[in-house]
Amino acid sequence: MAEGGTGLTFGKFDPPHRGHALLVDVALAHVDQLIVLVYDYQAQSIPAQLRAAWMREIHPAADVRVIPDEPRLDPQNTYAQAAHVRAFLEDQPVSVLFTSEAYGERFAQLLGARHVSIDKDRVLVPCTGTMMRRSPVDYLDWMEPCVRAHYVKRFAIVGPESTGKTDLCVFLAERFATLWVPEYGREYARIKKDTGHAGQWTTDEFYHIAREQERRENEFARRANRVLFCDTDVFSARIWHERYVGSGVDVWPVAPPPVLYLIPYPDVPFVADDIRDSEHLRYWMYERFVDSFERLGYRYEVLRGTNEERREQAVAAVERECAFSTTP
Repeated sequence: MAEGGTGLTFGKFDPPHRGHALLVDVALAHVDQLIVLVYDYQAQSIPAQLRAAWMREIHPAADVRVIPDEPRLDPQNTYAQAAHVRAFLEDQPVSVLFTSEAYGERFAQLLGARHVSIDKDRVLVPCTGTMMRRSPVDYLDWMEPCVRAHYVKRFAIVGPESTGKTDLCVFLAERFATLWVPEYGREYARIKKDTGHAGQWTTDEFYHIAREQERRENEFARRANRVLFCDTDVFSARIWHERYVGSGVDVWPVAPPPVLYLIPYPDVPFVADDIRDSEHLRYWMYERFVDSFERLGYRYEVLRGTNEERREQAVAAVERECAFSTTP
């Protein structure tokens, strides 16, 4: 039964995990309003605003605020820390303080609130932020989708047409028991062809392709198992724009690069279909990708040899980057 009034909980939430979710969910069930303070502190592994955004998505009914840390205060000084919170809240009355910490009772007294302790011994949800920060990819199941998407390691398979990118994505996703993101640009090109609009391309279309590719990638990352394989990515749309429209774009959609780009070398036979039209430009496009990655400092690996050799190279690269192996 809800007690009413204003509740408070606070923490680093670096990153948010299921233990935090238990704390906030229980608190929300007992008060009319719940304030969640996310600390912005010097040693944070994830920016406070991003952690706060995650908390708002996970708990839309909570009033999530970012509180600046005061590095001059002793973190063990409960009196000083409580005074800092009171000042930040501008002495807004708090009825109940919800924590999972030993200092919670004393902290609540200093706020003039009642304390409710939730899973202090981590029995219901046996995880901590320290565990998560030490090896987040091993604890994805303890994270909500928006958080786990941040930690999933992404690999983009890019390059010219008909070099085995999609087949490689399918193979790698099966090998690592995870997901792969299909190339939206190819889907879009087929729609243009089927609706009688094939041929001329515009910059706006490539903006759309880049953003939709990124949206789908972020969506798939929420469900991926530790790694995600992307059949092209946002940056690839820029190279394809140069091929069909030309360069000279002042502003371009940007996104963080993947952990590693994999580029199949274009010396395999070209397989024509009703969409592909760049056989004569395969080596030019390959060089544009490599030159761009060198200039930007993006990490990449070129895959050569037979299909089996390329698969082995790709698997070795993923295992090296992620420090784990799989069973075929």
